Amino acid sequence: MSDTAIVVNDLHKRYDLGAINSGTFSNDLKIMWARLRGQNDPTQIIGEEKAGKEYWALKGLDFEIKKGESVGIIGKNGAGKSTLLKILSRVTAPTRGEIRIKGRIASLLEVGTGFHPDLTGRENIFMNGAILGMTRHEIARKLDEIIAFSGVEKYIDTPVKRYSSGMYVRLAFAVAAHLESEILIVDEVLAVGDAEFQKKCLGKMNDVSSKDGRTVLYVSHQLSTVLALCTKAILLRNGRLVSLGKSNNVVEEYISESSNYKYVYNGDSCVFFDNLELRDYSGKPRRDYFAGEAISISFEFIVKDWPSTIEISIDIHNKYDELMAHISNYDDEKLNLNNLDRSQNKFSFNIKIHNVNFSPGGMKISLWAGSSHGNTYIYANNCMSFNIHQNNDLIKRSNDYPSHAKTILASIWTVE
Repeated sequence: MSDTAIVVNDLHKRYDLGAINSGTFSNDLKIMWARLRGQNDPTQIIGEEKAGKEYWALKGLDFEIKKGESVGIIGKNGAGKSTLLKILSRVTAPTRGEIRIKGRIASLLEVGTGFHPDLTGRENIFMNGAILGMTRHEIARKLDEIIAFSGVEKYIDTPVKRYSSGMYVRLAFAVAAHLESEILIVDEVLAVGDAEFQKKCLGKMNDVSSKDGRTVLYVSHQLSTVLALCTKAILLRNGRLVSLGKSNNVVEEYISESSNYKYVYNGDSCVFFDNLELRDYSGKPRRDYFAGEAISISFEFIVKDWPSTIEISIDIHNKYDELMAHISNYDDEKLNLNNLDRSQNKFSFNIKIHNVNFSPGGMKISLWAGSSHGNTYIYANNCMSFNIHQNNDLIKRSNDYPSHAKTILASIWTVE
């Protein structure tokens, strides 16, 4: 185990439903207090279906992580990602299995985890360092760097219970990333912070792994971030390990299993989409385009029962589920769907888009129809896909356009 940071063998985690057995004392108190007030379990994830009297969040996980590796953990909601991190961080105990960890762990899980609300930001820094086994002198050496990175200098001597969630995350990440631990574990709690701080955190995590040689475990639904930050990835499904390998291969596997489209209705839907087609400007059906070309999206819109107001929009995502474009009928001042002839029940739509300058890769189209107030009548998620290829007439370069860029812009350079 000389070059190994984490070894997991036959890891299981069971929750007994309806019983006080959450795995942590604080959650047990929350459950008991909710019961006394006749409320639902506050620790249960909304929308999670749990049949029977027990629920296995993790089922027989086996994997090994080397020192200095950055590993992304991906999967749908309820796959077991956060449960795995909590066990590795020793927040909760496994039901069965063995975990061997070499090195100190600094973790950032739920907002506020590891902080005492009545202590100031400065006092919490020293407390977290002490928990990691650092001396007061070692913590003091890092103190100014932590405070500067967090950006909460003005409030560092204020009890953290008065912090906003964003301030909490800023300080918590700064503490976890700068204190001397061999393993950094970060859940998707970073989404709470603003965009500028998220970028700052991702840069620091990359430095922690590539420059400092520390091991990083990162849970995120932002697949592009996982690709940019992590050399390896773990895919979980229903508590089981589906795949472990190079991050690009595992992400591709996750994308392929999530690619089947589905309609999402709001009750008995009064409208439907049908016969979706993607064509070029000459009218020829195509699924492959070069960056900078024009495309045409056509579909039939069927009205079963006319609603009071109606709006249609189109979302285009790349294969990492990043929104590339949002198109609405309101983009065309001449078209108001509420003025359509309500004696008819079928309409053919054609939307022309000039100069689609997306970065090369796979794209997915989703259709939405709803009220002018945003209520959903129907959502056709990922109902068609197409590909964008590099256009060397638009971009004069022999190498591929970088995958982390979202848009291609033609440019002319001069030097004086």
